[in-house]
Amino acid sequence: MRAMSKGVLGAVLAALVVVGAGTAAGAVGDGAGDPAGGLAGAVAGTAGAEADLAHHGHVSLWDGRVGVWLVTENHGPSDVADATVRLAFSTPMEGGQELPPGCLWSSARVVSCRTGALPDGGAAGELALDLRAMGRPQELTVDVSTAWRAGGVDRNSFNDRHRVLVLATGDPYVF
Repeated sequence: MRAMSKGVLGAVLAALVVVGAGTAAGAVGDGAGDPAGGLAGAVAGTAGAEADLAHHGHVSLWDGRVGVWLVTENHGPSDVADATVRLAFSTPMEGGQELPPGCLWSSARVVSCRTGALPDGGAAGELALDLRAMGRPQELTVDVSTAWRAGGVDRNSFNDRHRVLVLATGDPYVF
C-alpha cells in the first residue's frame, strides 16, 4: 500500500512539474484569447496571479553526507495554492534513500518537494533532507529553484533561484 501511495504521489508531483513548466516559462495565455492559459490555467485556477516566492536555508557537506534545511516563503501579493521546489545536486546521491512526505527523486541528482499552500505573507514549514552522496566529494553545488507555482507569476525570481557551492567542511552554507 505504501509503495502504491508513493507511486501516486510521484505521478501527481511529476504532472505538476510538467504542467508548471509552461507557466514557469512565462506562458500566461494560449494565444487564442484564453487569458487563463488553456489547460494550465484550468488545472491551476490562478494563472496570472502574482506571488513572490523565496527559498532560504542552508546546506552542509561532511563525510559524504549532505544536509539541506529550507524554508519557502510567499511575499505576495497573492496566495499560492501549491508550489514545487527543485533541488539539483552536482554530484549524484546514493539510491534507496527515504525522502520526507511530499518529496520525490526526479533523478539521482534531483529532488522535487511540494511546499503546500502558501498564503500571502506566509511560509511553508521547514524542509530538512539528510542525504548520502555517491563517494565522498570534497565539494558540490546545489541549485535551488521553484519548479512550479500553481500557475502564478513571479516577477522577482531572483530570491527563489540559488546556486550554492558547498565544501566538505560540515559548515552551513547559507542561501
